Amino acid sequence: MNDVPADATPHDIRGVLIQIDGARLLLPNTTISEVLSYADPEPVEGAPAWLLGRTRWRGWEVPLVAFSRAAGLSSSERGGLGSKVAVLKNLRTDGRFPYFALLTQGFPRLVNVSADTLLVDAGDGELPTAVHARVRLNQDEALIPDLEAMAALIEDALNVAA
Repeated sequence: MNDVPADATPHDIRGVLIQIDGARLLLPNTTISEVLSYADPEPVEGAPAWLLGRTRWRGWEVPLVAFSRAAGLSSSERGGLGSKVAVLKNLRTDGRFPYFALLTQGFPRLVNVSADTLLVDAGDGELPTAVHARVRLNQDEALIPDLEAMAALIEDALNVAA
């Protein structure tokens, strides 16, 4: 049995819209390993404010990031009631951590992404830190994060804090 939606074309990909403080992120579904309920992470001494700490997941100590803070979109992003944690695969092969996590505001939403429904914002404005592009998916404005850049920021922060 095939679980591809009837309205999907062979060129569609499954994506996930993640609500963060002040924005939405659009990610390929394949980058997300699991979505968890928020629990206070273990702090990392000397880490920047956007690195909330480490959270335990399946035997790993996973760095937990407030993406809005890291990207300079918001300075007040915090976990709490209704927050979730999206565990993502680290796409950098040279990284010392195979996963990292993003704080989300609510549960991520699965979406179909196709060339017909995705418009890239070609504006001249500078993109926030660790953001690859601004897009519109149907009626939703979103940011496509640069996960390799985010992993590099985490790596640098952990090296300084160590």
